[in-house]
Amino acid sequence: MSANLPEQDATESGNSFGELPKIISVDDHVIEPAHLFERWLPAKYHDRGPKHVQTGIGELQYTGASYKITTDPDGPLADWWFYEDLRFPYKRNIAAVGFSRDQMTLEGITREEMRPGLYDPKERLKDMDINHVEASLCFPTFPRFCGQTFSEAKDKEVALACVRAYNDWMVEEWCGDSGGRLIPLIIIPLWDVDLAVAEIIRNADRGVTAVCFSEIPAFLGLPSIHTGYWDPFFRICEEREVTINMHIGSSSTMPAASPDAPAAVQASLSFNNAMASMADFIFAGIPARFPRLKLAYSEGQMGWIPYALERMDDVWEEHRAWAGVGDALPERPSFYFRQNMYACFFRDQHGVNSLDVIGVDNVTFETDYPHVDSTWPHTKKIAEEHLAGLDKETVYKIIRGNAIRMLNLDFDK
Repeated sequence: MSANLPEQDATESGNSFGELPKIISVDDHVIEPAHLFERWLPAKYHDRGPKHVQTGIGELQYTGASYKITTDPDGPLADWWFYEDLRFPYKRNIAAVGFSRDQMTLEGITREEMRPGLYDPKERLKDMDINHVEASLCFPTFPRFCGQTFSEAKDKEVALACVRAYNDWMVEEWCGDSGGRLIPLIIIPLWDVDLAVAEIIRNADRGVTAVCFSEIPAFLGLPSIHTGYWDPFFRICEEREVTINMHIGSSSTMPAASPDAPAAVQASLSFNNAMASMADFIFAGIPARFPRLKLAYSEGQMGWIPYALERMDDVWEEHRAWAGVGDALPERPSFYFRQNMYACFFRDQHGVNSLDVIGVDNVTFETDYPHVDSTWPHTKKIAEEHLAGLDKETVYKIIRGNAIRMLNLDFDK
């Protein structure tokens, strides 16, 4: 069944701020086109690089925050990437827009069944127009939220070439002809901080202002942020004004209770990683050492932030003699949240009601296109309902102003 359903505009609703400003979404996603690595990876790596394959999908189960996936030539067709030992299929739950809620399953899907806006930049702009969205920042799918796919690869020479190929495609093809409406978001070679710094410089030189990173790199088997290993990366991002975007799940580990809990448990608790990461970064002293560094918690929501800040401030005040705070934080943790960090939400009425504590300058908005949580094509209506009663200036900041400042965009300048 095709996902190309009739286009719908969000309905107008009364509010206290007038017409909703055009949205700048700081968290959307792209399905990589089948030609990406054939076109952008140097030819000498083609035999060892990712290959697009369309074949049947076999058993696909979600158990305890991990997928069990098999191919089956006689099964329903799906589009895959084959890369080293990895077999990566696209599934309906990550290519969900245009399907009904009951159709957003773990079944495989081909690009022919997807809405073209998932992988075609010109069609994406049309879907953004339908949804009252002016600009969009898109996370990768096959490379995963911060490039874990290439970090886990055995052949790091090819992996580095894949990182660069993905970034070249992102900057030049996905975003290149969009008039700035598609905002480049790059990945880095996570396995080598010096290579990561070089990739930041290479892309900042061509105007890129956003990079993916893991919310908890230690979960990926990488050095933790407490070691100082990542300081050169943080330093170059601060110097070149590149925002570090950490998506939920970018640690390849989702919060869970029982090991056999259904996926609904992880989906309900996904904000926990953002909360843990925020405490980790603040108490590691990263914002204190890099006061102009910008950290964005993509799809982390925000209703949890008031208590998290209250508790961290209490620990800073009451537990500093034994809890490892030391002299790393001359200011309260809440100070560093407001100085360095941005929350991102799509549905969070409790968070909106807590803006006086969170801070109206630290909140951004998203549509999560094309995932199950996406509000497309009704994002305008949902935003108006969430923000009803707020003043015009606050709405502007949430819907676009804070994103412009966070990502150094040229809109409205």
